[in-house]
Amino acid sequence: MQNDKGDIVDLYIPRKCSATGRLITAKDHSSVQINIADVDENGVLTGSFHTFAFSGAVRRAGESDDSLNRLAQDDGYLKNVFSAVQ
Repeated sequence: MQNDKGDIVDLYIPRKCSATGRLITAKDHSSVQINIADVDENGVLTGSFHTFAFSGAVRRAGESDDSLNRLAQDDGYLKNVFSAVQ
């Protein structure tokens, strides 16, 4: 919810799992959020980052590492790491 100034005033903002698109509930205590920082050509932090959130179900299944590799490759952070069999 937003106030008249446009500021977000909610106490809890739900997240979605980056791998499955499922809603991460407040009671999912095994979920994680990973921020990957952007760097310039010299390796210096630019101050921006990309966030990936994984639900506890993905982590319990042991799929979070594969999902992170796939998502990072889709966003251009990795090259030739994840190759799906088609």
